[in-house]
Amino acid sequence: MGAMVRKFFLSILILALFLGNETAIRAQDSPNLHVVVNLVQLNVAVTDKNGKYITGLRPKDFAIAEDGILERAATFAEGNEPARSLIDLGEQDSGSAQAGDSAETSSGSSSPPTFESLVNGANVFVLFDTSDYMYRGFVYAQDAITEFIRSLGNADKIAFYSYSRDLSRAAPLTSDRPQVLRAVRSTVAGDQAALYNALLLTLKDAAQNTGRKVVVVFSNGPDNASVVPPEDVAEFAQSAGVSIYMISTREAKLEPVSSAVFDRMTAATGGKAYFAKNWRDENKAFASIRDDLAHLYSLSYYPKPNTNSGWRAITVKLVGDRLKKFKVRTRNGYRPRLSRFSGDSKTASSGLVPARSAR
Repeated sequence: MGAMVRKFFLSILILALFLGNETAIRAQDSPNLHVVVNLVQLNVAVTDKNGKYITGLRPKDFAIAEDGILERAATFAEGNEPARSLIDLGEQDSGSAQAGDSAETSSGSSSPPTFESLVNGANVFVLFDTSDYMYRGFVYAQDAITEFIRSLGNADKIAFYSYSRDLSRAAPLTSDRPQVLRAVRSTVAGDQAALYNALLLTLKDAAQNTGRKVVVVFSNGPDNASVVPPEDVAEFAQSAGVSIYMISTREAKLEPVSSAVFDRMTAATGGKAYFAKNWRDENKAFASIRDDLAHLYSLSYYPKPNTNSGWRAITVKLVGDRLKKFKVRTRNGYRPRLSRFSGDSKTASSGLVPARSAR
């Protein structure tokens, strides 16, 4: 019976993906179907060859390109400082300065957008594996998550979710630390693991928020109950601008397929994957994630006109011989969403600021 249900949901998923591709194909022919691109936000880590974070960089030190087109940075922040508008301040990235850009946004309007929604701190979604893989070491994992939540900056908001076969939104995104900690302690181990189903739902929740968004997953084993393929989950995270960090135990490391998926998914979104051998390694992994969040640079831009309605590649490089030796880590691209408009409407119903549309 369970196999029949999974096959049914898989058929529905394939149909949805087919219809989505068909819609994308028809986008060029429909006068009312537009590609909508909001402000594209990037979480960028810069490290030396030893993994030490490079701090004190300025907007002019970064060159952003989308599909090879040099982009002009719109906002910039380091660590947990509030993002500031570079358009208002007249600052711009090095690549755009060389290209001789004006202060116009990608839609051609000379009016600078507002950025009240870009505040300091991050939106951190913690997703905890409470499947039957977690019977051993459950309390140690709870302790590690608890310490991680306590150690996050006061400006950060936190949500705590757990999953086995189904997702439990135990604590919605909040600044109330005691509420989140109570949710962590209330979890119990149970059913099979539907990791990718739960991760996709978590990513969709995270995508509804503005500012920096990250999902931290603690998984004790491979996925044995999902109907959603991990490739689709990774692509959604990239397109939504959500960085994924995954902490797993040696149980997942013993399965090469799962460990390879974890590595690819986190790297594609600008996050990291950790494989802990014991509870001490779990604590070290959470501490590493906390440090990463505190040292990320936040950059955003409005894409220049681009006829590509499919996958758009993003590259971020450092400018100058002095900085080229350092390593840059961020998401590698996104797929702009399609939106149907009625009449002459040219704005999207959601996004950080009014969206830009292109036929």
